[in-house]
Amino acid sequence: MPGLTATAPFPDDVPTHPLFVIDYALLIQGDKQEIAKLWKAGTELGFWYLKNHGVEREVDGMFDMGAETLDLPLEELMRYEQGDNGDSFGYKARGTIQTDANGTRDNVEFLNIAQDDVLSWPRTTHRMYPSTVNARMERTIIPFVRKSMEVNLTFLTIFERQLGLPKGELSKLHSMDEPCGSEARCIKTPPNQSSTGVGAHTDFGTITFLHNRLGGLQVMPPGTQKWLYIKPLSGYAICNVGDALAIFSGGILRSNLHRVMPPPGAQSRFERYSIAFFTRPRDSVVLRALGEKSELIAKAIAMAPAAQYETGTSSADWISRRIRKLRLKNRQGPETWYASMGTEHEGIGRRGGVMRAQAAA
Repeated sequence: MPGLTATAPFPDDVPTHPLFVIDYALLIQGDKQEIAKLWKAGTELGFWYLKNHGVEREVDGMFDMGAETLDLPLEELMRYEQGDNGDSFGYKARGTIQTDANGTRDNVEFLNIAQDDVLSWPRTTHRMYPSTVNARMERTIIPFVRKSMEVNLTFLTIFERQLGLPKGELSKLHSMDEPCGSEARCIKTPPNQSSTGVGAHTDFGTITFLHNRLGGLQVMPPGTQKWLYIKPLSGYAICNVGDALAIFSGGILRSNLHRVMPPPGAQSRFERYSIAFFTRPRDSVVLRALGEKSELIAKAIAMAPAAQYETGTSSADWISRRIRKLRLKNRQGPETWYASMGTEHEGIGRRGGVMRAQAAA
């Protein structure tokens, strides 16, 4: 399947944004310079490359599993459709969500596999999946999810220390004591597309661990209105901060706007696949700044508009609302799209002048 490998080079004539390259091997050794570089990446753009993460073999298996699954007949895949009620786990068909305020349809399909279902296998926690998923659960999906969890937990441990939070404070918000929205995702975009694959947004959760082999991911650097490609690098993951971590930190860590466009140049002739793992808080965790736990966060809150980081919303409700508002069947006008884009307050998820209406859940 051509989209599983970079069959055409990334072009040199498109605008790109450089990212810090973080060495995971150095992070787990406690290297101070590498930790400082991660902190700079997390607080400035909220995106970084990650090398030496040790998940390469599992990622290759996930690409194969995703291609097998998304090549199944649509009739079969629709048996596992996520629906319009805000559920994330399951299959999403092409053309079912909006990519802008005009209601333009998306051109991607993907499958979300719940972390809870992976860890409880063969017992079902949330839902069933296609046979191609079940066949690769033990040798591919479970190892991928466990290693991805470990990588993202390493980031959380470093960030909580840099934020001056008590040891384990962020980790306990993501414990396995109750269900959560964390999930693995395989995304497929058909070739020769000209429209947006995934519209401008900030990620729902805490940390995203992404793997792609063709271009298409773009970020809008803070203070600009320019979209710049992130060039995929062989063997490197792309990681980013999501809304939950931005809120927990009082905006110190950045959840930055990004979108997915067709691959640039000759890469556009091929199917584009990507594999992601999203770490999200436990369902009942209320998304709010942890100012009472950290002097650094308290100072950040004091400099922000009143109640900017007090969402009053649980992680489960936050994710459900955003997914529900994305679905075209739930569209009521432009404000439906704006309500799906990101956080519901100033300062997070509205970089570069992208405006969002205040919409009821």
